[in-house]
Amino acid sequence: MDPMTLFMMAVLAVLVFFMFRNGQKRKKAAEELQKTVVPGAHVMTTFGVYGTIKSIDDAENIVVLETSPKNTLKLHRQAIARVVENAAAAPTAGESIGADISKLALDPEAEAGALEIDPQFGERKPKNKK
Repeated sequence: MDPMTLFMMAVLAVLVFFMFRNGQKRKKAAEELQKTVVPGAHVMTTFGVYGTIKSIDDAENIVVLETSPKNTLKLHRQAIARVVENAAAAPTAGESIGADISKLALDPEAEAGALEIDPQFGERKPKNKK
């Protein structure tokens, strides 16, 4: 066999190895998700609806999800994308920026002079020379 054929076979073997490995990782992640899907868990579905699991029918693979008080959905168990962690966790970057902007909008004077480069009251800001 020539070296090019051996090289191509080696590349094919590596690709097959990584395909199987990736499939095993996905299967393990799906099994762990299904272990955490229990009644009372706050979850997000594959189509972006958040809710709390009220009951699970293992025989039919049906989950009853409460989206708001007195509003429930019946879904297939595989429609649960992830279990949402505790809502008391730190806000995301977008949420914290939104909070800062809303504070600034309510009291714009609170931020005046907070940075070293900001002019103090009565100071003139030097103009940039071009």
